[in-house]
Amino acid sequence: MTQSQQSPTMDPYSAEGELINIHNHFHQGQYQEVVDFDTSSFSPENALPARILQLRARIALGQADDVVAEVKGETEPDLEAVGAFAEHTLGKADAALKTIEKLLSSAADNVTVQVLGGTVLQAAGKSDEALALLSQHQASLEAVALIVQIQLQQNRTDLAVKEVAAARRWAQDSLLVNLAESWVGLRVGGDKYQQAFYVYEELAQAPSTASIRSLVSQAVCELHLGRVEEAQAALELALKKEPQYVEAIANMLVLTVISGSDPTELTQSLKKVDPNHQFLVDLEEKSTLFDTAATKYSAKVAS
Repeated sequence: MTQSQQSPTMDPYSAEGELINIHNHFHQGQYQEVVDFDTSSFSPENALPARILQLRARIALGQADDVVAEVKGETEPDLEAVGAFAEHTLGKADAALKTIEKLLSSAADNVTVQVLGGTVLQAAGKSDEALALLSQHQASLEAVALIVQIQLQQNRTDLAVKEVAAARRWAQDSLLVNLAESWVGLRVGGDKYQQAFYVYEELAQAPSTASIRSLVSQAVCELHLGRVEEAQAALELALKKEPQYVEAIANMLVLTVISGSDPTELTQSLKKVDPNHQFLVDLEEKSTLFDTAATKYSAKVAS
């Protein structure tokens, strides 16, 4: 039995746990709600996990510099890991990786180290190390979700399907399992597109769970289902709420290409917001490969 198949003991993120709401806000992309969450009534053992979520939410809101300053000098592994992740977000990849590698030798059993360390390792191209670290988790749904993301990036959909199925047995209808299942569904295709759409539509439309992230995810599902107009409406709404939201720009760019419209303006917008976005990296790589292939052929001139 793997770690991800083990039944958890008392999980503070479960439906019965006091961290469930702040945890769900975070994974729904409602970062300001996380920062503003009143944690004063939390039990002492949940004070640190709640603070970690709030620090991570601040990083997501663009406050990584402040977070680095706040946790500087802290020796708690969770806070050191958050500091490393904040540095990673700021582009200080080497410093972040150095901190994470130090933590691996002393606190590899810490769930925050596992999740944030796994994220930093994966970003550094160290997928095997990331998976080895994450596989040590003790019934952590966030670790499961990250494992699934890495497996999908490796095009190991078969392993991702098994990972979600194993987690479903002990986590049942938790938010992260539903999201992970939706990620896998978008890769598997077929009727799984519609199932993923239902998950994101419910999140995007309910006032208590609505966020830019869920709205863009709903639009991605619409695109896979061939509903271009609906996808465009969702993306336009997302960009109206947050014009610089990079994933909304990237997916609007994809929609524009699919629709046969000129993508130049959106391409420039994406380059401005995130010049190293994976879509642009892939586009440049494929363009280079095409140019290389084209040099092998010469046009035949009719006599």
